[in-house]
Amino acid sequence: MLTLVGRGLSDGEIAERLHITAATARAHVERLFTKLDARDRVQLVILAYEAGLAP
Repeated sequence: MLTLVGRGLSDGEIAERLHITAATARAHVERLFTKLDARDRVQLVILAYEAGLAP
């Protein structure tokens, strides 16, 4: 999930790739905010990049 967010995909695009609903994708992203103590998607992208998960 963090890899897909790190690539800049929206919740809808993530849902399509993983064959899940957009609401489920959004819930997973919200959990990433909590688990990684991130403020927003931009911070998630930075964390993905630093972890080597984003190009």
